[in-house]
Amino acid sequence: MADKLVYVLNGPNLNLLGTREPEIYGADTLDDIGNALSDRAAQLGLTIDMRQSNHEGHLIDWMHEARSEGALAVLLNAGALTHTSIALYDAIRAIELPVIEVHLSNPHAREKFRHKSYVSMAAKGTISGFGANSYLLALEAAAAL
Repeated sequence: MADKLVYVLNGPNLNLLGTREPEIYGADTLDDIGNALSDRAAQLGLTIDMRQSNHEGHLIDWMHEARSEGALAVLLNAGALTHTSIALYDAIRAIELPVIEVHLSNPHAREKFRHKSYVSMAAKGTISGFGANSYLLALEAAAAL
């Protein structure tokens, strides 16, 4: 059986992981997270396609692509767009794939403006607050779908 594809999409400023506010986001880089995800995905019979962009439209285009490629699920860390983007909400609803919202930190334990998530309003579920392990937990959830 061919591996099942899971898109892992990362939004604004996540390219700076490892150096940006490590007291909040940890010391792992996005490459570190991607390597750990690839290893675990192989064990689960999954393949990941991990991408990052600082541009909302790229994230939307990639979600559309995930649908057309027949992906099993999308793991989405939309960064600050989580709290502002109705367009991401609409894209999640439109692709009709399970989207799992991922955050390194716990947005509800942070500034009040981070408490509202347009992503979670459309996502299958949310995993947050476990640092880089949030991604691994989300991948486990995708594998269980």
